[in-house]
Amino acid sequence: MANGSAWRGELFGSPARALVTAVLLALLAWAGWHALDWALLHAVFRPDAAACRALEHGACWGVVAEKWRPLLFGRYPYEEQWRPAVAMVLLSATTLLSAWPRSWRWWLAPLWLAVLALTVLLMGGGALGLASVPSNRWGGLPLTIGLAVVGLALAFPLALGLALARRSSWLPARALSAGTIELVRGVPLISVLFMASYLLPLLWPAGWRPDVLLRVLAGLALFVAAYLAEIIRGGLQAVPSGQVDAAMAMGFSRWQVQRHIVLPQALRMVVPALTNNAVGTLKDTSLVTVVGLFELTGALGLALGGDPVWRPFYLEGYLFIALVYWCMCFGLSRYSAWLERRLATDHAKSL
Repeated sequence: MANGSAWRGELFGSPARALVTAVLLALLAWAGWHALDWALLHAVFRPDAAACRALEHGACWGVVAEKWRPLLFGRYPYEEQWRPAVAMVLLSATTLLSAWPRSWRWWLAPLWLAVLALTVLLMGGGALGLASVPSNRWGGLPLTIGLAVVGLALAFPLALGLALARRSSWLPARALSAGTIELVRGVPLISVLFMASYLLPLLWPAGWRPDVLLRVLAGLALFVAAYLAEIIRGGLQAVPSGQVDAAMAMGFSRWQVQRHIVLPQALRMVVPALTNNAVGTLKDTSLVTVVGLFELTGALGLALGGDPVWRPFYLEGYLFIALVYWCMCFGLSRYSAWLERRLATDHAKSL
């Protein structure tokens, strides 16, 4: 009851507040009605280009119905698109399983190795009767999910090592870690992707040219690791030093102190920041288009750029892509909130 009174007081506690609330509600109702009218009431949902061109006011969602396969799978061969679909389901299911604290066991790492190997086999082919598909034809949603998941998986152990090294008492390790973090964080991701794609091959021996997807993945992982390292370092610094001293006095080794006392507390405290970084990484995968890899956003340009019939309906295509990104990012934020509560409850029970 008190909360309801406070809520009414904030919105209608004085004539000025009541006027502002009424104006904002009116604007919201006006904008909401026009959005509903455009997106649903006068929209075309069937893949009928003639009906879409005849629209005076309304969305053409038929472009999504017509182009959903090139939107989701990019340039991957049409008859083989079941392979990236299965690979995407495998990656997503393994990621969801890994998000469940009860599955944090020794068998999770071998499972990931098996799933990644199977994903590469499905996407690339060349064995078990599967036609070979080069990585420059991979694209769409499977590439977006693959880059984000694998990039974060590679970046996290590197970030953990950089964070621990930056707090080390050994000067060379501390200087190397700080230099790496500041150098990578000082340039935009697009520069890192360009260097990984075009500059690094010039420095390698002649005849040895790793796949462009591997180079992009390495650049993405290094960039993400630099930011993750500072997040983890913030959590490490928040753990009271008295706990470390007490553990050392009890005979724990330095590794045991970090493994059993410092890291669990540090990582628990930075879950929101880690989630924020994961969301940013997921959206940053859209930048790989500049080096010739067409993920979800780039696939939209491929699907509509060469088709004069459906090209006028870019807005609806981008709104569909935005909805897919929003669903993934919103899911990450809800998982973060749940994990915070779960870890806080487990910590309280352990005390």
